[in-house]
Amino acid sequence: MVRKERRYRDTVAILVSMHGKERVIGLILRDEFGLIVVPAASVNTDQFGTFSREVARSGSQLDTARAKIAAAFKYAPTARVGLASEGSFGPHPNIPFLAIGRELVLMVDQESGLELTGYDASIDTNFGFIVAKDREAAFAFAQRARFPEHGLIVMGCRDEQPAPDLLLNKEISEAAALGGAVQEALRRCGAAFVETDMRVHRNPTRMSAIARATRDLARRFNSQCPNCNHPGFDVIVRIPGLPCAWCGEPTRAIIAEVLICQSCGYRQERSTTTTSSADPGKCNNCNP
Repeated sequence: MVRKERRYRDTVAILVSMHGKERVIGLILRDEFGLIVVPAASVNTDQFGTFSREVARSGSQLDTARAKIAAAFKYAPTARVGLASEGSFGPHPNIPFLAIGRELVLMVDQESGLELTGYDASIDTNFGFIVAKDREAAFAFAQRARFPEHGLIVMGCRDEQPAPDLLLNKEISEAAALGGAVQEALRRCGAAFVETDMRVHRNPTRMSAIARATRDLARRFNSQCPNCNHPGFDVIVRIPGLPCAWCGEPTRAIIAEVLICQSCGYRQERSTTTTSSADPGKCNNCNP
């Protein structure tokens, strides 16, 4: 564990968020590190991309989180620590009919040069959308999306694709507003593109995922390199190749993990299995 004297007791950290992420990130990192997390209130995070598509995200989750922290340090140049969070949502790579949410929380220490990330990936998300041709379809989707506890966005529709340039209503928190927005989209476009609002202040499920990613950040910080004691000694590489129980060929099953220190480069490999063979279901030969 990291020694208490290395923690950030009463150090101010600037968090780039317009939507109240400090409610979870701040509480967890105050408890773990002693950080006082303050939102960079004047930084408009919509410039880095919006879920409702007015502004496209130009890079990866990590690229965007780094850009947010750079903006935070411009806002507060004397701050030692910057924090940012970025989410991504879409179909599960292996189970396309399921949605998956990925959350990243980034911490940068200007003084030490430390950069650490926490991650969460989960199917516990309400992410989804529908092209609604009538109010009934829109309200059925709303029920599945856990509305009104979770917000919805209604957009115009062009060729069954979202068209926020035709209509965009983000502030939908009760049934009458949803019905009115859908009716207007139907009048203008013949269909309404209705999707879950993934902004964290309108999505409690996503707030929980950000909390998990923040705890993962704390876990990584508390993992010290055995060579130089630098925080963040963690798994960077996973090595597949456990032999198939049927044919003996290497499979996709992970056989070992490699922990790497970002400071001194020290590497440590550890086995991840107690078995000598893998389930044939993970073999490209036996289960292509």
